[in-house]
Amino acid sequence: MNIRRADFLREYDIKETKTGKQVTFSIKFVSKSGELIFLPRAIACGLKYNLSSNRHRGVMPVDSEGEKIGHVYPVLIDNVIEWNNNRVIL
Repeated sequence: MNIRRADFLREYDIKETKTGKQVTFSIKFVSKSGELIFLPRAIACGLKYNLSSNRHRGVMPVDSEGEKIGHVYPVLIDNVIEWNNNRVIL
């Protein structure tokens, strides 16, 4: 299945459910160094610079209980390949 990039960004912007739990998602993207990275469970988080003007979003891997593991990955929105097992298209 496919998902449009605009729809993926709308879903990314939903940070919490109505009950206050963080929204988790899976994402596959290409890093700045060209490495293909797959995070089976991650949450949206901030970066230390302006996200909109740089077209980046921050993601952090979490475990099954929602605890943070690893570090924040800056993701260029043009380099996102899959979002929740759906291929991202323009």
